Amino acid sequence: MSAFDPKRIFLAGTFRLEVRPITCCYSTYVLTPKWWNSSMTSNVHALERVKRPQTTSDRPGQTEVEAAFRTIIRWTGDDPDRDGLLETPARMARAYGEFFVGYSQDPVEILQKTFEEIEGYDEMIALRAVRFESHCEHHMAPIIGQAWVAYVPSGRVVGISKLARVVEVYAKRLQIQEKMTAQIANTINDVLKPQGVGVIVKASHHCMSTRGVHKADSDLVTSRMLGCFRDNPLTRQEFLSMAA
Repeated sequence: MSAFDPKRIFLAGTFRLEVRPITCCYSTYVLTPKWWNSSMTSNVHALERVKRPQTTSDRPGQTEVEAAFRTIIRWTGDDPDRDGLLETPARMARAYGEFFVGYSQDPVEILQKTFEEIEGYDEMIALRAVRFESHCEHHMAPIIGQAWVAYVPSGRVVGISKLARVVEVYAKRLQIQEKMTAQIANTINDVLKPQGVGVIVKASHHCMSTRGVHKADSDLVTSRMLGCFRDNPLTRQEFLSMAA
């Protein structure tokens, strides 16, 4: 090979190697068969990426964040130096710090303290209508909703406030509702190892109620059922009736 192509190297034989540019968080090296075509690529993006966890040193400082918000204000056509907007970038930085505080919290740690003195209790435990505010990862528009979280214990239980806190941790991140629903259920299932877990989330999405199609009266319902909630129709129906 006479010259190095930084974007693509074709290898003789069955496979080709694609070397893609490195960004701040991802670098991708993909070995694919020659018969692979571009229409297949969109279905495997999640398998191609290897994410490098963000460290504290990677995060922009307060000054940089405020400067970014000043740029956004200028982009809207307004003047960030006028009296009414002078302190807005700092306020926005503080607000966004609250909106996305979930990145600095560990839901697994929240569920570590459990109680085993339950006198053999093995029926469903359900926390209903846990209100949350989140932001969609596509438009960073608010997602406002409620979550129903239930599990059937297997020898131990957790404080009910901890279930609400798990919902809150995942809500305070950039989200899509489907992923958030699965994260809540999977974490409870992995840590508590109960007989089963059920999670239902109902929410309105401002990305489609205040922009785009402007359907203000619609909401999205998602669910995740594990263990006995998936396998036992009676358990599943009992839980679904609580959120009806």
